[in-house]
Amino acid sequence: MNIALHQLSQDIEESVQIALKEDIGNGDITASLIPKDKVDEAYIITREACVLCGQSWLNETYKQLGGLDAINWHTEDGQYVQANTRLVTLKGNSRRLLTGERTALNYLQLLSATATKARDYKLALGDSNITLLDTRKTIPGLRTAQKYAVATGGCHNHRIGLFDAYLIKENHIAACGSIQQAISQARQFHPDKTVEVEVESIEQLKQALEAKADIIMLDNFSQQQLAALADIDKGSSRYELSGNLTVENISAVNDMYIDYISFGALTKHVQAIDLSFRII
Repeated sequence: MNIALHQLSQDIEESVQIALKEDIGNGDITASLIPKDKVDEAYIITREACVLCGQSWLNETYKQLGGLDAINWHTEDGQYVQANTRLVTLKGNSRRLLTGERTALNYLQLLSATATKARDYKLALGDSNITLLDTRKTIPGLRTAQKYAVATGGCHNHRIGLFDAYLIKENHIAACGSIQQAISQARQFHPDKTVEVEVESIEQLKQALEAKADIIMLDNFSQQQLAALADIDKGSSRYELSGNLTVENISAVNDMYIDYISFGALTKHVQAIDLSFRII
């Protein structure tokens, strides 16, 4: 299930608080050059096409700084906009506008970049029943923000953290003794949680199927290994493909066998969108 905006409210407040503290410190000495009571109007435009994401982070930034007279959004989160589109117009105390500029832009640039990449991957997949997932390879402290951005761009969220689902990997298997033992213990400890296991061979795949894993992650499977799936009954288990995939080749994945594809690149390999903040 994709993370919903209402789940983010506390994270947004705490994240913005930290971001402002690290930027302002004991005061914005450059903004103090401006007359204390001066009021200005400003706008933000995008210099490149993108999916807008991050409105709530900008709104929270200026809320914590004391508020503005007006914040008028001309686009919405999830909307694809062309280069040179005006995204938002702001009016208020000039010092406040400029003190919040970088923090607001940092969130908008990163989250719009994440949402745009998710859109690119979704479009590249084409007409397929496969669900595209993100991973936990997020920027520290911005887990829920980036996962919101992934969903805004049209893809879906894997587990949010270590607490909401099992993902049994190579080291867990080694420490538990076997795939069967790891899955058995998972069912005993938290029978309500999804159990996913990562496998690297057909033999491990068969072990995971025998243990009735809910989801089996096929890690870096070769074309030969993927072809072997046609002769294996997966029962009620679902397959997640990970590794050796890019935006250029995901459309070739056969959705007869694969249910999910997960990409760390959705949150890890992003380049900030070029935005511009201008006082009118």
